[in-house]
Amino acid sequence: MNTDTIFQLLQQSFRVGVGLTASVLETLQDPQKRNQTLSELQQEIAQKTEEWAIKGEITEQEAREFLDQWLKQQSSSKNPQNSPSSTHTKAAVDQEIQQLTEKIITLRQELEYLREKKKP
Repeated sequence: MNTDTIFQLLQQSFRVGVGLTASVLETLQDPQKRNQTLSELQQEIAQKTEEWAIKGEITEQEAREFLDQWLKQQSSSKNPQNSPSSTHTKAAVDQEIQQLTEKIITLRQELEYLREKKKP
């Protein structure tokens, strides 16, 4: 990494810190600006909550479709259940299902947290 790049990164970080501090102080000193900022934050949280809810719903639908497709393949498969290729495929599918389930759980937890945080 170039020393000029490092210097620019440090300089920008310093400026961001100073700007953030100035904005916080201005917001705390001006009740109107404070109310406006809080309102904007609530709107942003509501928007993100909605986006995450939609993303969670899509992910859940994709997981269900994948599982349905996998179950259909398993029922129409001519390979015996205990064959090596079937076991390998089943392990990979089980792992992917577990990962998708964990994503859904995480998204639901984030959504619930944001909903609770949004309540007055």
